[in-house]
Amino acid sequence: MKQIMSLAISLVCLALLPKAQIKGDNESQIRELERQRFQAMQKVDVAALNRILSDDLIYTHANGFEQTKAELIRVLGSGDYKYESISASDIRVRLYGETAVVSGRATMKIRRAGEEQTFQLCYLDVYVKQDGRWQMVAWQSSRVEP
Repeated sequence: MKQIMSLAISLVCLALLPKAQIKGDNESQIRELERQRFQAMQKVDVAALNRILSDDLIYTHANGFEQTKAELIRVLGSGDYKYESISASDIRVRLYGETAVVSGRATMKIRRAGEEQTFQLCYLDVYVKQDGRWQMVAWQSSRVEP
């Protein structure tokens, strides 16, 4: 009886292992995409942004201004709005099947119309697994006091 219980427990653990590993793999992929996206926004790496951002992205800035993927990339490419630095912290990833909800905080230093600003945000973004790869479909941020 003891051997049967031990075997049953082992089988249950083995059955759960792939799901836990997939969850961990997906979470690490999302965290890496977040890092790459912030870096791509600073470097205006259009190829990386095109890969990471979904074509139907809704990007809502802290002031409520919304942009599509094309509009965001165009503005970054124009140099009118430049992310000098982005430092993210407190990043949490929650997975719901093929959807990941990411929350965190970020300190951003931007240059707009020649004027430099530094501010802190809390943010929420959403990734969806489309055609076998994760892409960001939404971003919403709010300014917070330091």
